[in-house]
Amino acid sequence: MNLDPRRLLVLHAIARSGGVASAARALGHTRSAVSQQLASLEREVGLPLVDRSGGRLELTAAGRLLATTGERIGQELTLAAQQLSAANDQVAQGPVAVGATSWVLARIAAPALRLLDRWHPRLEPRFLEAGLTDGLRQLRLGELDVLVIIDDRDTAVALPPGVGAQVLSEDEYRVVVPAAWDIPATAAELSGRPWIGAPLNSARGRAFARFADVHKVVPSVEHLADHMIAVQAMLAGQIGAAILPAFLAAQFDHSTVTTLPVTGSQITRILYRTGHGGAATGARATVDALRQAAREYAEAVTAAGRTKGDIVIRPLRDPTDPAPATAARAARAR
Repeated sequence: MNLDPRRLLVLHAIARSGGVASAARALGHTRSAVSQQLASLEREVGLPLVDRSGGRLELTAAGRLLATTGERIGQELTLAAQQLSAANDQVAQGPVAVGATSWVLARIAAPALRLLDRWHPRLEPRFLEAGLTDGLRQLRLGELDVLVIIDDRDTAVALPPGVGAQVLSEDEYRVVVPAAWDIPATAAELSGRPWIGAPLNSARGRAFARFADVHKVVPSVEHLADHMIAVQAMLAGQIGAAILPAFLAAQFDHSTVTTLPVTGSQITRILYRTGHGGAATGARATVDALRQAAREYAEAVTAAGRTKGDIVIRPLRDPTDPAPATAARAARAR
């Protein structure tokens, strides 16, 4: 049995607060997201964990057992955070500048700010809208401490000196066509048709260039749209086909997600200043808040039924990290 510890934390919050709605308020989640996590946990264990037959929610014996385990996990996480803070001998405080795309800002900036206010009240985060090119320049110049970028795993951009990276999310690409189009059986059928492309240096632009080269696809015209709201509107207007990450594509109306093969994957990377001192400590604290805010957003979207499948949380390797086999060989050589 493979239990997700985050769901045990949610169950503990339900037990402590006395209900799903109150647990959602305490956790900063939506009620539907908490209900989704509870349902997923019941599927994992194969047992009912709550009883609603008496008119109010009560935990079953199995639910009480797992809620106690969730409480212990929460205590251990709190203790670990305290120990890490003491080991670093640094308090996250002072200004920290965070650059991100408009899509990221619209979805996780506000919840990340709330988390930072609760976790690190002496930190002074400031969000700025920044794309890939200008964001990397600002990071190199020290104008940004943290930068969230959309990248392509196969052609990921190199890190500036003194900068670390974590992958926030990863998603396979999909070919998406307007709903009024016939569903193509092969990529060749989309040659000579209009496409909604992206700037060449963007993740989507690099993915489309790779797809077009592999399948010899030549658009009749290639419209360019960088922002997702523009891509969504152009698909709805039957303007052309596009390559999108699967999680996002599933949320678009008036379009069809095909099963045509597209190599590679899109990743969201958090780049942050490394080293010692207050600036690096504040950057690491901001990375933690961004990761938590992104998980909560993904869970809420899934719980609302706006995408398919359940959220899978697993360690994601940044392209700058050595592959496991390479790391193992290096360890044996030392």
